[in-house]
Amino acid sequence: MKLHPAHFSHQYIFTGYGDKYVEVNQIRYEKNLIVLPNRLIENWPVISVSELEIQHFENLLPHTPEIVVLGTGISHQFPHYSLLNQMAKMGIGIEIMDTKACCRTYNILVEEGRHVAAALFI
Repeated sequence: MKLHPAHFSHQYIFTGYGDKYVEVNQIRYEKNLIVLPNRLIENWPVISVSELEIQHFENLLPHTPEIVVLGTGISHQFPHYSLLNQMAKMGIGIEIMDTKACCRTYNILVEEGRHVAAALFI
């Protein structure tokens, strides 16, 4: 599906998605990645949602997002509660959803000017 968000100057946004890919600024990605408004981290080295630990987010933590939207792939899956607790202790909210919903939510939050990061399983 193609997304037609409002004009975002010099920011990474989702411009499309499907079951096995996402598009960021018209470029297709087929591997897990992290997207922030001003940075894109390709080939996020995570195998599964159940194995997620705080160190998997070390590349985005220095950017101090107020919220992380976690796209868990085609289906909605939850990481271990200890990850949620650790993120909360750092003052970072985490919202968990399928990857397609994550793309849409991220774009809305960027448009609102929120400091958001998307971590995606493709």
